[in-house]
Amino acid sequence: MSSAMDRRFYLDDLRIGQTFTSGSHVLDAAQIKRFAAEFDPQPFHLDEAAAEASLLAGLAASGWHTAAVTMRLLVDGGAPIVGGVVGAGVEISWPRPTRPGDELQVVSEVTEVTPSRSKPGRGIVVLRSETRNQRVEVVQVLTSTLVVPRRPSDAADG
Repeated sequence: MSSAMDRRFYLDDLRIGQTFTSGSHVLDAAQIKRFAAEFDPQPFHLDEAAAEASLLAGLAASGWHTAAVTMRLLVDGGAPIVGGVVGAGVEISWPRPTRPGDELQVVSEVTEVTPSRSKPGRGIVVLRSETRNQRVEVVQVLTSTLVVPRRPSDAADG
């Protein structure tokens, strides 16, 4: 059964100001430590005591872990784009730490839609995505430049 939530968008369907909201994902201390041990083994991501004594003043997820969860949430429907979330570049910031127990959700807004002049089958969309915790505090801002296909002439509308 298909619903409006399952809809995927072509470049031609996207408009500046359009928003999308992802599902959510809860991070716990074990996930934070597991990711950090493999990809960002700094003490404030691995050990509560070391984290308390750090600038972060407590265990916090790696920003790259927050980015990876954000990507998963975008792929799972938070950025419902035909052909997937194909990035040509990003700007990223982490205004506050992601903590154990945080439930993350991504709210994205289309800020630019530009059809390609040289490649008529696609264009560029700029998507500004805020990853928010359960208190609606922004833990990450990701501005993505995405390559998005145009609707083929034989594809049905909507």
